[in-house]
Amino acid sequence: MKYLLDTHIVLWWLNDSPKLSAPLRELISSKDNFVVVSAASVWEMRIKQSIGKLELPENFEEILSEQPFERLSITTAHAHAVQQLPDIHRDPFDRMLIAQAKLENLTLATNDKLLKRYEVECVY
Repeated sequence: MKYLLDTHIVLWWLNDSPKLSAPLRELISSKDNFVVVSAASVWEMRIKQSIGKLELPENFEEILSEQPFERLSITTAHAHAVQQLPDIHRDPFDRMLIAQAKLENLTLATNDKLLKRYEVECVY
């Protein structure tokens, strides 16, 4: 299976948070799965860090690169696809992740129940 991690799922994974369910933890760690982190999530984390809403270690880039994740860039096709999404969620980062999941045929791993209102496969 192919999964795109929502930003909070990435953070929970990196922090070994008890908020990350055992099934999601297993899904992420399984070598049978293709697990992706979007540039949109990194962008969101860095913005939150810069405005004081999130603390990240100095070597965050290195820590992230050591994880078993594939990287997904933001393309113009992804940006155009956001316009086609219904007005359910106003968060631009979540909307980008939804557009990417749809275009790339990825299942979105998220804890945000609002995102399941979009026509995209989600796991929680």
